[in-house]
Amino acid sequence: MVRAFSKTDIGKKRQLNQDFVFTSALPLGNLPNLFIVADGMGGHKAGDYASKFTVETIVEEVGMSKETEPVKILSDAIQSANRQLRKIASEDEDMGGMGTTLVVSTCMGDNLLVANVGDSRLYVINEDIKQITRDHSLVEEMVRLGGIDRVAARNHPDKNIITRAIGASPTVNIDFFEVTLAEGDMILMCSDGLTNMIEDPDICAIVKSGGELKDIADNLIRTANNNGGKDNIAVVLVSSDRMEE
Repeated sequence: MVRAFSKTDIGKKRQLNQDFVFTSALPLGNLPNLFIVADGMGGHKAGDYASKFTVETIVEEVGMSKETEPVKILSDAIQSANRQLRKIASEDEDMGGMGTTLVVSTCMGDNLLVANVGDSRLYVINEDIKQITRDHSLVEEMVRLGGIDRVAARNHPDKNIITRAIGASPTVNIDFFEVTLAEGDMILMCSDGLTNMIEDPDICAIVKSGGELKDIADNLIRTANNNGGKDNIAVVLVSSDRMEE
């Protein structure tokens, strides 16, 4: 049985919460479960609309899908959300230029399928912490090409410039990852409001400190806010009996 807990927090500096999350540990359409984090961007109200609309559209599309292949189900749903978001943005000047990051996962026994667009992340945490997703950001490209190292990347002035987002282009380029889960693995999905405020080793230590999923999520958010809380914070934690045997 899969268990999940999700929470968002406005942080200490923002006037609006543009992060949006969804969790269903029960089957949705032909998927056994579904977990989503979205971090919206855009002018007044547009960012929170983009993240909420994208998540709700994906949930609706997954629920209606007749497909049986999980990658196809998620891909179709994400592309549909992208098209619909762009249509709304083109018809309402107040929504022009809006978009959102997106990380989606579904847990199928010992196998985890992950879809990613942007710089929100999914980690698998056990004895250590492993980032499964790859940030679609300007700074990540600079690191990949050897222009800067990880230490410099963390405080780079352009670190919030992302290179892919839902709503940015007519067709969205989605990264898919498949992970084999081991006993004791915990899944953490989050927006950059968490990862910009807490280093990965400290995230790992908080998750490993134990307690209920709610307590872990509260601790992560509290620590991010204590470290500055410069952005909205979204956290989704997923565990299963199979992982904990």
